[in-house]
Amino acid sequence: MTPLTAGNTRVKEARKLHRRSVRSERRCFLADGPKAVEGALAVPGCVVEVFATPTAAAEHAELLGAMPLTLVDDRAMSGLSDSVNPAGLVAVCRFLRGELPPRPRLLSICADVRDPGNAGTVIRTSDAAGASAVVLAGDSVDPYNPKTVRATVGSLFHLPVVVERDPASAVRRAQEAGLTVLAADGGGEVDLFEADELLTRPTAWLFGNEAWGLPEELAALADHRVRIPILGAAESLNLATAAAVCLYASTRAMMAQ
Repeated sequence: MTPLTAGNTRVKEARKLHRRSVRSERRCFLADGPKAVEGALAVPGCVVEVFATPTAAAEHAELLGAMPLTLVDDRAMSGLSDSVNPAGLVAVCRFLRGELPPRPRLLSICADVRDPGNAGTVIRTSDAAGASAVVLAGDSVDPYNPKTVRATVGSLFHLPVVVERDPASAVRRAQEAGLTVLAADGGGEVDLFEADELLTRPTAWLFGNEAWGLPEELAALADHRVRIPILGAAESLNLATAAAVCLYASTRAMMAQ
């Protein structure tokens, strides 16, 4: 089979999925790289089509199994992939079902998180820490942004990622589900190192924007505000690091019960 070129209609149509408006209209997105494709293939009915260079198809034959492939040349793959150094595999995937599970134990709520890499890393970290779901609330980045998908390293396909336009509604829904909402706040009244009893409860962590944190009116809706102690001279922790510290503190406390 002769690989398709960048000018092929199927390649050009798939490439349009880099645009959010097209993703929303078609309810499809691109999963770039072996880990993302592996995660997508594990979700029944998720994958529409897999594009691969001949080299990548041979290298990942075991992963792809009997999945029908569309071979493309390197230039076509460069247009499909969002990576500087494409791995040679990109899947067209259907939108996933982003719904909260009925009895969540640990939840991440991201309010107005704009950076695709940060959002993807929070999703990946939430997955690693055993969270039940992630909520991207307010003006947060599209979870199907190619950079976000790539930053999750496949975790997008492991746990529900819910989109909620109203951050306050996301907080209320978590509380109605029986979760204690903890706002990660550098000025919080609770020290994370002294919060073990609090952390044993089913918890939703509320994280704010990378630059300005949580708006006062949103933080006020949380049940508690929790600060991560800064022991050195650093001004603060970045969002993804703070999320990792908070989520793993909860997981450790829950496992120690």
